[in-house]
Amino acid sequence: MELILELAIILFASKVAGDISVKLGQPSVLGKLLIGVIIGPAVLGLISETKTIADLSQIGVIMLMFIAGLETDIHEFRRTWKASTFVGISGIIVPLLAGYLSGVLLNMTTIEALFLGLLLSATSVSISVQALKELNKIQSKEGTTILGAAVIDDVLVIIALAFLMSMAGDEVNLSMMIIKKVLFFTCAILVAWKFVPWLLKKFVPLKVTESLVSGALIICFLFVYTAELTGVAGIIGAYIAGVAIGQTEYKPKIFKKVETISYSIFVPVFFTSIGLSVSFDGISQHLGLMLGLSILAILTKLIGAAAGAKMARFSWKNSLGIGAAMVSRGEVALIIATIGLETKLITQELFAVLVVVVLVTTIVTPPMMKYFFNQGDKRTTMKNTA
Repeated sequence: MELILELAIILFASKVAGDISVKLGQPSVLGKLLIGVIIGPAVLGLISETKTIADLSQIGVIMLMFIAGLETDIHEFRRTWKASTFVGISGIIVPLLAGYLSGVLLNMTTIEALFLGLLLSATSVSISVQALKELNKIQSKEGTTILGAAVIDDVLVIIALAFLMSMAGDEVNLSMMIIKKVLFFTCAILVAWKFVPWLLKKFVPLKVTESLVSGALIICFLFVYTAELTGVAGIIGAYIAGVAIGQTEYKPKIFKKVETISYSIFVPVFFTSIGLSVSFDGISQHLGLMLGLSILAILTKLIGAAAGAKMARFSWKNSLGIGAAMVSRGEVALIIATIGLETKLITQELFAVLVVVVLVTTIVTPPMMKYFFNQGDKRTTMKNTA
């Protein structure tokens, strides 16, 4: 019964904090992230991080990316693939180099410094997706560029991580890793194109409640599982499944029902749970390092991804908005950090620092996006009325 009480607290706190955040002129997701820190072990201690909460949170991020896929305009996506490539690659190169140089200054070995740079190169747009929805930009050219860049970023960082692990002496078959990823994307696109519409049609005539929505979720979860099995982030699988279903005639009904399910319970748990892992124990001893790495993480991703967007001929304000959307490191960086801790490429103290850095990048992303995109929209409006 304790879980029931915890869920009640999370849902209530999340909704109230989100409302307060909107009233203060910020995206609701910012309030939901901060309230997780407040009700978690770091401050009030009302909720602790448990496996059940973590599992519900995982479903939340899967549902969030599935919804993003449903809302993606595939025609716009085809038009922005070049821009997504520029943003994804330049958004990796700048933090990778800066992270490596920082590692050298911290007296790390070459492998350790490269690992730090690679960790800072990761990105997770699960938080950015919610901000894009609130800014009505998820179907815009900027929104599809961000989502495409996130896929490219994820694939390149995971391949680079496999290569680095093989250099570090871990038993990693690099060629097999690349083959598995190529196989996943090839099969996923083929299945999304040919098999998904056919499978959904089979669920329609079933004489059970909400068979179509259940069918859509089954497809989503199978894509997620297969992605994880081949070393690709599960959220990428959820996104591809969403894009596939979004091209069918069943999209409106599925979208409405899935959004209701997701935002009623799973998504709020995901946002709030991010703050539950925060601990302020011993923070004063590493305050300078936390501050330095946080600033480095924010600026390198912002500048790198924005430079890529500018090369794709976006305005400066919208380029910075795209760069801001790529700043959040989220669960992708935490997974990489955990690998580094297990393989002794980073110390326990640096791991704790990096957890806080990831949280900082996650919290600053929504307000930065709102600021830059609103500035870009104002400039466009002024041009149109001039």
